[in-house]
Amino acid sequence: MKTIRTPDYRFDNLRNYPFKPNYVEINDAEGGVLRVHYLDEGPKDKEPILLLHGEPSWSYLYRHMIPILVEEGHRVVAPDLVGFGKSDKPVEQNDYSYSRHVEWMRELLFDHLDLKNITFFGQDWGGLIGLRLVALKPERYTRVVIGNTGLPTGKGEATEAFIRWQKFSQTTPEFPIGNIINAGCVRELNPEEIHAYDAPFPSDEYKAGARIFPTLVPTREEDPAGKDNADAWGTLSGFTKPFLLTFSDSDPISEGGDVVFRAKVPGSNKQNHVTIQSAGHFLQEDKGPELAEIINEFITNT
Repeated sequence: MKTIRTPDYRFDNLRNYPFKPNYVEINDAEGGVLRVHYLDEGPKDKEPILLLHGEPSWSYLYRHMIPILVEEGHRVVAPDLVGFGKSDKPVEQNDYSYSRHVEWMRELLFDHLDLKNITFFGQDWGGLIGLRLVALKPERYTRVVIGNTGLPTGKGEATEAFIRWQKFSQTTPEFPIGNIINAGCVRELNPEEIHAYDAPFPSDEYKAGARIFPTLVPTREEDPAGKDNADAWGTLSGFTKPFLLTFSDSDPISEGGDVVFRAKVPGSNKQNHVTIQSAGHFLQEDKGPELAEIINEFITNT
């Protein structure tokens, strides 16, 4: 597997991102290795909060949340998915698959970091990957929080907005990461923030993962990951640990997705679910501090 690595200088002087980088090497599924980056802030002897980003962002997305969670005394772990952020980037689109992303994160989080008693938050692909890991090892998790995500099986769950995004990702000649994220927010990102989201991708060669990701979401029953997600739903339908929904009010991509979790996951019963107001798809950008406080309160109360 051919990979490339974003030069370190691309990440110099990013405002509000003072965090120490951490790296481990994991199997690439073809006999080689991938270097994966993650943040690990706060006291290491405390139960971890796991934050997983989605498409096409990276751990920078959580810069406004991490200090608030750490200030409350929590350990916070935030990886960069393979192909994103400071993690290695396979250059061929066919090197990426849903199942590989799940396995890559499983090896990092369970084999290398051995995280237990996890409070998990995932958005976008962070939820698609993270919920598969919850279903794989539910005993490692204490509670779950999700926002603007899903676990599709290919049976008609995709919104029209997502189908448009999927088509755009494969047909547009330019794929401007920072501007894409800006378009998914209610507030206007400033030029420094847009630059920070562009930083991992010096050229199109670095964007293979970001380009292919939308096509890996199961939208048809014959999609390879559909059955695996259906199996994961089998476990989540018996998941009784606290499960909180924090979807936003202005995200056409995931609109209505919370209803499925309310209906299927028993741990969501009798929880004080929150609709984040004036927030788009990237609710961490629009309302990061508010979301962090919600997670802190949820941990305290459960």
